[in-house]
Amino acid sequence: MALVQKYAIGYAILFFAVVAIGYVPGFTDSNGNLFGLFSLQWWDDALHGFSGIWALAAAMISQRASTLYFRLFGALYLFDGVLGFLTGQGCLDGGIFINGIDAIIGVSDVEFPARFFANLPHLIIGGIAVWIGFAGAGTKMTSRT
Repeated sequence: MALVQKYAIGYAILFFAVVAIGYVPGFTDSNGNLFGLFSLQWWDDALHGFSGIWALAAAMISQRASTLYFRLFGALYLFDGVLGFLTGQGCLDGGIFINGIDAIIGVSDVEFPARFFANLPHLIIGGIAVWIGFAGAGTKMTSRT
């Protein structure tokens, strides 16, 4: 199994864990916010679950499928993180579409620290995925075992 496929399995585990910890007492506050910051709805769980299933399927299919996963998934998540950071609304959760033109032009009542920390996971996860899919795929990403 190629290293990029192992990374895809790691991403699958990460996303399944994100869904699971939302249902573990102690990780959410009285308002249902994960770590007191992230308001996750059922569609967020569905999106994270789908991301994990996609990663696992790509890992099981081939090295090429895993590389494609990281390129497409990484670009989507990184774009979502940048958009959320700049406007306070994401596209993957539909926020940019639900909230209309105000979200598109950057009119948001979400304060900078909240925008930063709420979008940091997507920036990091998406950025690493883009690196794996593009820069990492240019190298020989095979496992030594």
